[in-house]
Amino acid sequence: MKKAIFVRGGRPAHQPVETTEHFRGFLEAQEYEISVSDSPAIYADAEFMASVDLIIQCIESEIDEASVQGLIQAVENGTGLIGWHGGVLVGFTQSEPYYQLIGAKFVAHPGKPAGERIGNESDFFIQHKIEFTSLGKEDEITRGFSDIELETEQYWLLADSYMKVLATTTQSAHHSDPWKTPVTSPAIWSRQWGKGRIFICSPGHNLKVVSHPSITRIIQNGAIWATRRS
Repeated sequence: MKKAIFVRGGRPAHQPVETTEHFRGFLEAQEYEISVSDSPAIYADAEFMASVDLIIQCIESEIDEASVQGLIQAVENGTGLIGWHGGVLVGFTQSEPYYQLIGAKFVAHPGKPAGERIGNESDFFIQHKIEFTSLGKEDEITRGFSDIELETEQYWLLADSYMKVLATTTQSAHHSDPWKTPVTSPAIWSRQWGKGRIFICSPGHNLKVVSHPSITRIIQNGAIWATRRS
């Protein structure tokens, strides 16, 4: 059996337990043995991490140096890493090596125009599209999917070029915004780090988004793709 670990916790609105559990049945059907940790400190356990074939990360916390170095070493040695939304792109804010590992960092989720806001979380739930790139249309993770329409948080990311961008999303520029032209960010990508594979999906604010049939299937495909190769 392959060995996977859910590393989850942090902001309740992102439903780290519910979203990771959404994939338990699929992984078990694929003969993964699953363990759970509510802290990234597990990454510092080198012996345990050497036995892990896939990390499913959905946690917003801080991380100490030993743990981030343990994560990086595990991936370099072949452990796969996948995650979505704030569970990979918001936490570990003080760790530059971590963001070098995954290739992008959340900086904003632009919301509705100022005159349409009511003062709660829904101010940042906007209609937007996840558009597959030419690479994404041919890649084994995302081949065959049509562009996805979502009404949820749209992540504006700062990203590097060492990634295979499978899909993008473009933030509009409203007259009240300080930016004056649309801004495109990666939305779904893969990445090789040493012997390890990394898959990131920026959509995934909560279980409703993760349960979208296309998002679910793409994350499942990403999990299989990222899992340690024999």
